[in-house]
Amino acid sequence: MRPDEVLRTIPSKTLSIDDSLTLKDGNLFFLCKTFGDVPFADDSAEGLYYHDCRFLDGYELRLADRPMETLVSTATRGYEALIELTNPDLYRPDTYLFANSEEIGVKWTRRLDEVSLSLNDEITLRNFGPRTLTFPLTLRFKATFQDIFVVRSLVTQVRGDLHPSEWNDGCLHYRYDGCDGLVRQVWVCPQTVPTLILQDQLIFEMKLGPREEQKILLSVSIAEDSEAQRPLVEAAGRPKPDLARLEKRHRRSRESWFRGTTRVKSSSLLLDGIIDRSLRDLLMLRSSLDGEEYYSAGVPWFSTLFGRDSIIAALQMLPYDASIARQTLRVLAKYQGREHDPWREEEPGKIMHEIRVGELARTREVPHNPYYGTVDATPLFIILAAKYHAWTGDDALIEELLPNILAATEWMRAGNRASGYITYKSTSPRGLTNQGWKDSEDGVQNGDGSPTEPPIALVEVQAYAYLARLELADLYLRTGQAKRTVLLRHEAQELRERFNRDFWMQDAQCFALALGGDGVQASVCSSNAGHALWASVADADKARDVRRRLMRSDMFSGWGVRTMSEREIGYSPIGYHVGTVWPHDNSIIMRGFRNYGFDGSALRLFSGMVRAAMNFDLYRLPELFAGFSRDDYEIPVHYPLANKPQAWAAGTVPDMLASLLGLWPDASNSSLRVIRPILPDYITWVDLKELQVGTNKADLRFERSSRGVAVQVLRKDKPLDIVVEL
Repeated sequence: MRPDEVLRTIPSKTLSIDDSLTLKDGNLFFLCKTFGDVPFADDSAEGLYYHDCRFLDGYELRLADRPMETLVSTATRGYEALIELTNPDLYRPDTYLFANSEEIGVKWTRRLDEVSLSLNDEITLRNFGPRTLTFPLTLRFKATFQDIFVVRSLVTQVRGDLHPSEWNDGCLHYRYDGCDGLVRQVWVCPQTVPTLILQDQLIFEMKLGPREEQKILLSVSIAEDSEAQRPLVEAAGRPKPDLARLEKRHRRSRESWFRGTTRVKSSSLLLDGIIDRSLRDLLMLRSSLDGEEYYSAGVPWFSTLFGRDSIIAALQMLPYDASIARQTLRVLAKYQGREHDPWREEEPGKIMHEIRVGELARTREVPHNPYYGTVDATPLFIILAAKYHAWTGDDALIEELLPNILAATEWMRAGNRASGYITYKSTSPRGLTNQGWKDSEDGVQNGDGSPTEPPIALVEVQAYAYLARLELADLYLRTGQAKRTVLLRHEAQELRERFNRDFWMQDAQCFALALGGDGVQASVCSSNAGHALWASVADADKARDVRRRLMRSDMFSGWGVRTMSEREIGYSPIGYHVGTVWPHDNSIIMRGFRNYGFDGSALRLFSGMVRAAMNFDLYRLPELFAGFSRDDYEIPVHYPLANKPQAWAAGTVPDMLASLLGLWPDASNSSLRVIRPILPDYITWVDLKELQVGTNKADLRFERSSRGVAVQVLRKDKPLDIVVEL
């Protein structure tokens, strides 16, 4: 890595992944083009990944040296892809046409299995024509074991020893001895012996009679072992893929997941489809670290534990499944900062930004083991703990986490420093310049487009700090620690007064994006201001002005609120944080609108996001999409490098729906308040089945009429008290 390189959080500098299929099983994931290939291009992103390493970065299928035509491809099940291909006109070297186009069908079924750390391919070739066909099928491979930061073209890699590939024990074998002391290996093992093996190519001479079909079964297995573990695992010693067991495991996992979540059914097939896709994507994004599960932020760039992202996704899912929140809190508490480390930006009490386990992190070429360069994860950690307790009444976990909560609270207080606000200024030569959720290099800027100078106080971070204090005070009341609430409420009130004074832009009728190191406002109208409404820190008159400002055409695209106003100098409809639309951002803003009674605007945000999801493949909302107006384009414009799936994007519509329904739990008192439920005019009714508050469950129906939305309790456990406030 060059000394002047900084790990700026843009997704990547690779080619677009908009047309990629994504598979994930646990911590193992795979991307390929819709026609099945993993391109050999240096700037492609597709491949087989594990533990922040791309093990396989080339895999191509050719018939008579020709690429195939795609008929259909899908990866609806998360761990499995189905690809149907057909041939173009096929010629022999002497130009003889031996197969007309569309005479040969190729069904390519791909399954990912974390247990055996393998990608398992079933390639079925079918002759649709009336004559016997003979042709070569070539599979070509490449494995260079690149760190995820190298794939993203953010850093250059200090290389270990890459061994030449070899055919051994019926498998094509690749090996890389890393600088971190780990040996990483790939085995490509066909069950059918190839006709010819040419370095990295397996060639099968196929002969298909009329209407005949033949299968080629092949597994790509990987391993990651310490050099001290001798002898290294050979191909014969690898766990053999068991596809029947794999299917059974995934079926049980799906069934268990959906049994454990609140079930949603409505009068809208579209809403039901979006919710179903959201829950399936969140199931797919479950990953584990140290025995605890969490939602990895997104595939492929951020498939790991992120403080901010994993917390927000867990918050979104509390009404549906609170178990991930419990595990997320535990694993983040385990890695909570304990000392001052400028390289990793660690501080006592601080919650991490991101953890990586690849070669560059292990050799400290990057500070991500873990990296703490974020200022919002710590107040969000407190908010999640308090809201988790409101839904579950889990006193035992709060008692377990109390030292971590106290340490996080003290970090917030220490973070105030001279300005009275939580600020950031990177201390690491490899750290992030910006350390809120808009953490790209240009994500925080002044009204003239220049970068805001640190130390920077972000508008939403102060709002989170306010909400964290109030939520924590309520938590202490519920758990019999009333004495702790006095200081917290005093601090919250004092913060609110200063916040409304210092961040308000009277001319713009909006809160400033940030305060710079000189205390001057970064006078940009941005979506961040809406987060102040979620936290209820905005004065009522200012909240009304912010709502009006965010819903003007320069901010609201018709699909959602843009990250930055079209009128700002730094605006770009395809800038990562400076004009695009982020679904999770809109879910937070919508909750803020509901807090202040702006129900009409809340419904517009909900409807915009539902319509956007309708236009994306599988109803899958991506991490972000372009900020072009819906009036100009009748479909949302894709952002080429967006993660799909992304945890907090998957959680957006479920979170928005819960907000519309007005669910306010108090598990400690076996109570659920339903406050001002609303529904859009295209949804007549919504049923929630097995909604859980504490240990009690209920089935509710919300039905819209000309007089509003009525709530019917279809079933409930007796201790649960449900109060409806229309």
